Amino acid sequence: MATLLKNVTNSIWHAFNSLATDSSGNVMKSKLKVLTANIGTLLDLYGVEKGLDHYRSTSTLNFHHYKYYLLKEVFSSLADTLPLPALRDYEARIDEVCWLVCKRIYTPRDLLAENCLLPLFRVFCMLGQLTHLGGDIYQVLLESSEAGLITSQLVTSLGKHWDNDAYNGLTHNTAGFKFGTFLALLESKYLVGSEQPVLQEVVSGLADTFLRDVIKKGNLMKRGYLLPTMREYWFVLQPTQLAYYKSMDERELCGVINLDPNCWVDTKVNKILIHTSDNRCNELAPHDHRSRLQWTSAIQLAICQSGSLQGYQRSLAAKRQKQRKLDAAEDRRRSSLIHDMGVQLQAEKMARVAAELQAKELKVAQEKQLSELEALLQVETQAKRDEEIVRNLQARVLREEWEKREELEQLQEEQRVLLEQERAKRREFEVKQKEKEDKLLAAETRLKELEEERERLDKELQKARDKIFFIASARETKTNKRIDGIAVYSTGNKVRRTMSFMPSTKDRP
Repeated sequence: MATLLKNVTNSIWHAFNSLATDSSGNVMKSKLKVLTANIGTLLDLYGVEKGLDHYRSTSTLNFHHYKYYLLKEVFSSLADTLPLPALRDYEARIDEVCWLVCKRIYTPRDLLAENCLLPLFRVFCMLGQLTHLGGDIYQVLLESSEAGLITSQLVTSLGKHWDNDAYNGLTHNTAGFKFGTFLALLESKYLVGSEQPVLQEVVSGLADTFLRDVIKKGNLMKRGYLLPTMREYWFVLQPTQLAYYKSMDERELCGVINLDPNCWVDTKVNKILIHTSDNRCNELAPHDHRSRLQWTSAIQLAICQSGSLQGYQRSLAAKRQKQRKLDAAEDRRRSSLIHDMGVQLQAEKMARVAAELQAKELKVAQEKQLSELEALLQVETQAKRDEEIVRNLQARVLREEWEKREELEQLQEEQRVLLEQERAKRREFEVKQKEKEDKLLAAETRLKELEEERERLDKELQKARDKIFFIASARETKTNKRIDGIAVYSTGNKVRRTMSFMPSTKDRP
């Protein structure tokens, strides 16, 4: 579908440009396959990237050829016309994919968070123009007037004063802005000192205006269908619908009033009556007369724009672009007319000068000698002045050279002192490191000696234990032998012992 491709061409160019490895304006087909596959997936098309291998007999493509491939192989599968909500949904998803590809070029930023950059990127791509710079080189540029429109809305939403004259003076020599340059302008000039939550809210409002075509927001009273009582809701007006939510955070949708060219608006006392094509009358009540006039005008504008398939803000941008082209053509016409008038005036002036010269030939001949003398005097005076100027310039240059040399010598001295300090610190660190290494080596040696001593003591302890065990075993053996040598015989009540109880010195351990 040509309309969808036209709407997302600028964002696709940013993704295409981020994949380029040089400034030739060409990108390898292997890199474009991933981008093409992602775009095709968003459109429920699969395998559309395979045709790139057979498209043209080159390994690279410029943006013109790549856009033609997308038109014929990808977007041609869509219907010629899509409903505006579906068109916006496709645009949002394709813009997000392209942003994921190219955001590494623009992030991180000093002031703008990443969640603010995507809406600004989409607004930039919607209002920017793809410009052919020659050869295979293309560039998306945002006109200074369009950049001023975005910037003024951001500044006024932040509660600051917008100075249009100062902006024009700042950008009068700028033909257009790249996206990175536009972000730098915002961060350095107009968003300084703003807090992140406030910036996010302001950028969200900007996205609502330009991307969702939100014409107006605010609180209104609405009469219910089942219960005819007036309740307050938060209303969001777009060209195709008037949605109302429970609160201004727009999380809980309570209902939608669909708008089309067959709808019409009527006012009654302090009420706004919206008659829809399904023969239903929606009764709204603003808080004051001024609000009623504003809402009535905004709803009528939304109804007039409800039949557009392009979108309200895109239509306004197209009108502004057309007007800029007409203004440029008018400026060229005026410049041509002024040039022609200048040529004619110059011719008349030359004719008049020729006549004056012819009339004054005699007077010039008489004053020729005096004029030559005066000319020589003026030349000499001017030469002296020029010589004085040159001398002054030479003196100033010499003085500046000496000052620069003194500054350089001072910097060299400071660098030398810093280097000496660094070397001293390094030597001190090396000495401390050496002491720590010696202590560590001594501790390791001492530990090794203690481990050897412990092993020796363990061996001696084991020997002592073995000796004690051997002595205990020998004693037990002798004791058992002595008990076995004693024979006890019983004859009635008499007992006779076979061995004496006299101990022997040989049995002692």
